[in-house]
Amino acid sequence: MTDRFISIESIARHYPQAGGGSTTIFDDLWFSMNKGEFSCIIGHSGCGKTTVLNILAGLDLPDEGVAVVDGKAIEGPSLDRAVIFQSHALLPWRSVIGNVAYAVSSRWRDWSKDKVREQAQRFIELVGLKGNENKKPSELSGGMKQRVGIARALSIEPKILLMDEPFSALDALTRGTLQDEVRRICLDTGQTAFMITHDVDEAIYLADRIVLMTNGPNAMVAEIVENPLPRDRRRIDLHKHPDYYALRNHLIDFLVSRSRSFKDEIPAGYQKRHPPVVRPTANPKAPEGGDALKVA
Repeated sequence: MTDRFISIESIARHYPQAGGGSTTIFDDLWFSMNKGEFSCIIGHSGCGKTTVLNILAGLDLPDEGVAVVDGKAIEGPSLDRAVIFQSHALLPWRSVIGNVAYAVSSRWRDWSKDKVREQAQRFIELVGLKGNENKKPSELSGGMKQRVGIARALSIEPKILLMDEPFSALDALTRGTLQDEVRRICLDTGQTAFMITHDVDEAIYLADRIVLMTNGPNAMVAEIVENPLPRDRRRIDLHKHPDYYALRNHLIDFLVSRSRSFKDEIPAGYQKRHPPVVRPTANPKAPEGGDALKVA
């Protein structure tokens, strides 16, 4: 389809076992994303979330199928795709601006030093680190280091921003602040983003769509959940929205129960190539606290 900016098409990943044979992490996996969309993927450890992200980053290749970004099959790493890992992975001998400028100069090799520095400075300020340009990583807090990693990734203006639980190691206050900043930047710039998370509330706050993976091995995309909350939502107002608890309960129910039982109780009409798209919403006719699913 022409509106698919990112497309995962029938990918599979198998790993050899020590005694022979192989383990299938996932097989015949399908889903897509539109340009400017923020998607999260949720599932228990071992379902292949990081493998999917690594395939999108070009750091791993599928054994079968193909991953496509902007009409081109992914065959390896590219500066069109930026990755933010759980660890900031900064170069310890470079300053804040040196770390960001290194990425910029790698992306645009013909740029002058002044232009590279100007681009780096713009994104350092975007993540709130103005005044810290000349500090080394050893002089920064954990949250500040992760801000540098975010600035570095965004400074190359990637087609897709890939994030592997980038806030999981941070304290709750810092995590919330960085979530706010990443959300603001993605909305302001129209950045396409794909993130792994285990945090239901993080997914609700950040994502336009949430990909639900069943337990591995032989994991499947059970469904794609469309976030019914408005895109301009604010953290302080989330719990006030009438659809908030319907969405949250749906995600928790999946992680606690359906992620384990889905493969043994596959719904009638389920197709791997077209995972169902659902939009959990409050049902005013249901008893208080009840919810209903509207299938798109």
